[in-house]
Amino acid sequence: MEYSYPFSIDWSQDEIVTVIQFFQRIEQAYEKGVDRDDLLEDYRKFKKVVPAKSEEKQFGKEFEDSSGYSLYQTIKKAKSTSANQMIKM
Repeated sequence: MEYSYPFSIDWSQDEIVTVIQFFQRIEQAYEKGVDRDDLLEDYRKFKKVVPAKSEEKQFGKEFEDSSGYSLYQTIKKAKSTSANQMIKM
């Protein structure tokens, strides 16, 4: 699939890698499934880079517009799923 990952030019290289890894985990949840705990760990790392809810929504919308994959719905499902479960969107 051809789409880009959202990021800010103000971030360090490590922060960009963290955010891209998180969006790849969202992508993986849709395409083949992902471990809930791994997803939530990547989400915690993502929130250190993007702590503001408004920014999270903005980047999530950009990603969903280009990929069709929802950050919000994926994290919502992960939070309502028991530990050590697979998340498949």
